[in-house]
Amino acid sequence: MKTIMIDGSEGEGGGQIVRSSLALAAVTGVPVKLVNIRGGRKKPGLLRQHLAGVKAITAISHAETDGAELGSRCLTVSTKTLCGGEYTFEVGSAGSAILVAQTILPALLFADKESTVTIHGGTHAAWAPPYDFFARCYLPLLERMNARVEVSIESYGFYPAGGGKIVMRIQPSSSLNGLSLMERRGELQPRVRVLVAKIPGSVGERECHVIRRKTGWDENACEVSRISQSGGPGNVVMIECGFDNLAELVIGFGKVGVRAEHVARSVLREARAYLASDVPVGPFLADQLLLPMGLAADAGQSSEFRTSPLSQHSLTHIDILQRFLNIDIRCCENEDGSVSVCVG
Repeated sequence: MKTIMIDGSEGEGGGQIVRSSLALAAVTGVPVKLVNIRGGRKKPGLLRQHLAGVKAITAISHAETDGAELGSRCLTVSTKTLCGGEYTFEVGSAGSAILVAQTILPALLFADKESTVTIHGGTHAAWAPPYDFFARCYLPLLERMNARVEVSIESYGFYPAGGGKIVMRIQPSSSLNGLSLMERRGELQPRVRVLVAKIPGSVGERECHVIRRKTGWDENACEVSRISQSGGPGNVVMIECGFDNLAELVIGFGKVGVRAEHVARSVLREARAYLASDVPVGPFLADQLLLPMGLAADAGQSSEFRTSPLSQHSLTHIDILQRFLNIDIRCCENEDGSVSVCVG
C-alpha cells in the first residue's frame, strides 16, 4: 500500500497535522510519513503530548513506527488491526489529555470491541480544547452521528501542574451518519461555569458576578465549582452558549496578577462575538467536526455546517482529510460573511 507523505510545515504547521494524520492512518490502514513535523512552530518536532498520541495510536492499532521520539521531525506510522480493550495513557505534566482522546477516538469507533481508555494529563489549558468542550459540545454531536461515547473526569489538570484524569468508554460503530448544522435552533440557553482550585472561592464569585451583572442572566445559569481533586491551582471561566441543536463554549484562564473581573469580561466579549456572528458552529468546533464528518462522507453520508471564515488550522485539516479519504469538501462564502462547508 502506498505511503501518504505529509509535510508538517504546510498550512498552520502545528500539532493538528500530526493528530489528524495519526487518526486517519489508524482508521484507513494507510501508512503515513510525516516530515518537517511542526515546522511552523518556534520549537519544531514532536513534543511530549504529540508523542503520547503516537504511543496511543501504536497501542490501539499495533502500529509499526519509525521516529517516535521526543523532538523528532520525521515520523513513519504503519497501522495494522484496530483493537478495542482497556488502555491507560500518560501524557505527562499538563500536556492535553483531551487532544490524545481526540486522536484515538475516531479509530476506536471502528475497533473490534468496546474500549475503556484512561488518560492522565491536562484537562483545562489555554492551547487545547477543555474537558467541558469535549464532553458538552463535541461528544453530543458525535452521538447524533451514531457514535456511542461516554466520558468522565476524575481529577482536574491545570497548567502547569497537570495531574488530571479522564476516562472514556467507546462502543464500536458500524458507520457514522451525516449531520446538518446550518442554523441555531431555539432560544439561547446560557450556562456559566467557573472552576476554582486551591485558590479562594471568592475569585469565582467575582467572575460570576461580573457576567451576571453585564448580561442579566439568571442566577441559576451561573455556577462556581470548587475543585478539590486537582494537581495544582487553577481558575477557569467558561460560558456555554447552548441551543436546541448544539452548544458552543468559550473559555478564559485566571492568571497571577490579572484581576478576576478582567478575566470574566474577556470571556464574555468572546461569547458575545460568537452570538453576534449568528453562525451555529464556532471556529474551534468547526475544526473538530471535520474529521468525523469526513469519515461519514467516506461511507456515503454527507454533512454540512455553517461557520465563521475558516482558520488556517481548518484549511490545513481539510487538505489532510482529502489526501486520506475519497471525499469532496466544498467551502462557500455567504453574503453575510459566514462560510457554508459541505462534506460529502
